[in-house]
Amino acid sequence: MSLAVVHSRALAGMDAPPVTVEAHLANGLPSFTIVGLPEAEVKEAKDRVRAALQNARFEFPARRITVNLAPADLPKESGRFDLPIALGILAASEQLPADQLAGCEFAGELALTGELRPIRGALAMALSAARSRRAFVLPEANAREAALVEEAVVYAARCLLDVCGHLAGRAPLARCGGQAAVNGSRYPDLQEVKGQLHAKRALEIAAAGGHSLIMVGPPGTGKSMLAERLPGILPPMTRQDALAAAAMQSLGSGGFDVSNWGKRPFRAPHHTASAVALVGGGSHPRPGEISMALHGVLFLDELPEFGRKVLEVLREPLESGRISVSRAARQAEFPAEFQLVAAMNPCPCGYLGHPDGRCRCTPDQVLRYRRKISGPLLDRIDIQIEVPAVPPDDLSRVNDGESSGTIRQRVEQARERMIARQGKENTRLATREIDKHCAPEEAGATLLKQAISRLGLSARGYHRILKVARTIADLAASEGVSSAHVAEAIQYRRFDRR
Repeated sequence: MSLAVVHSRALAGMDAPPVTVEAHLANGLPSFTIVGLPEAEVKEAKDRVRAALQNARFEFPARRITVNLAPADLPKESGRFDLPIALGILAASEQLPADQLAGCEFAGELALTGELRPIRGALAMALSAARSRRAFVLPEANAREAALVEEAVVYAARCLLDVCGHLAGRAPLARCGGQAAVNGSRYPDLQEVKGQLHAKRALEIAAAGGHSLIMVGPPGTGKSMLAERLPGILPPMTRQDALAAAAMQSLGSGGFDVSNWGKRPFRAPHHTASAVALVGGGSHPRPGEISMALHGVLFLDELPEFGRKVLEVLREPLESGRISVSRAARQAEFPAEFQLVAAMNPCPCGYLGHPDGRCRCTPDQVLRYRRKISGPLLDRIDIQIEVPAVPPDDLSRVNDGESSGTIRQRVEQARERMIARQGKENTRLATREIDKHCAPEEAGATLLKQAISRLGLSARGYHRILKVARTIADLAASEGVSSAHVAEAIQYRRFDRR
């Protein structure tokens, strides 16, 4: 036999389309050609595969070798095709039985010694491989994350010889399986934040309804601490959400740490991050921070220090929950269902409104500072609160306020009411659903009309107040939205008053 076919997978956004690796040996001057739109990393596989086969004591055929990666119009990148190319050459040269190749898919980068190195996107590839009902052979470093897909049959291999022994039936590989345990106590506790009862209440509402939040206050008031503790009061992720979040981590960072299974992502990019770093991109589009925070929290500290154009890219994904990355040759779509939490100082020096009166910023300086955040972006943030300086008496208190576990119980109960009523969080409600589920009582409707005229609210701001009011009612286990719920929701639109 001079032709062998091996199955593998590429990456295109969150998808892992199948790739057929065809290895053909022909008579003629010895050569090694890879076709099928390979990128530079794939072309370099020729040298890695040759050295790996020779160091594993296989014979490298002195023939005309052609490897085709089909389909030809799908770009192929990274070293994940090293293993299937090597197996194809061995099968085509009859050094390896080819009858077992059809039931498996293979991916892995080869070292020159024949060892298998980890690859990017193993979890996303395992999800697709499970649907094809083929076993998936992966490097040992990737097997545990791929095994999180319960439907997938995953085998872990340490080197090329292990894979060959498995296919020859001499030394079968062990199947990886078993879900990783979820440890819910790994989050910092909200009780560690001194004082700030108003901010903690806003954080609880944001967690219950999935609302975005911005905190404004002087340095050292606990804004970053509050943001870091938001994941700890969010409800546990469903298995489907946990798989999606883990697959995104595998795509973006080159691998997923199984010890973080079920833990909500918390991403906090530095304010020097570019727009591409936030939304994703590159010649081979990769997910950005908003997608890496899938089903978790994206925390932007010192919000005005980010470039204005960088912040504007958040507007669309905040509304749609998805981001499309378009390049000249390729397009990719990534999910972007994240919870935005932002923090900023009230003025350039940071001490406007501080009790000691140390701020010397002029009104014009304060206005320019706050105008770094555009009105359309601010209008999309549901909850806007001030986080004032902590009084000295609050700093000396021990076990101040409720623990994250106590608050999480209320959040879970409120989230269960939302799911039972409408099948989604309140922040995801469309306009018609807002009219159906968030309509306030007569007194609340009157109060909201007055707020619209006095605060100059937009239609979007009006709807966001209603969604926050609905969340407050769910936390109170109330069937209807009363005027008290509307009044509390209105006070969380601080910037609409300026």
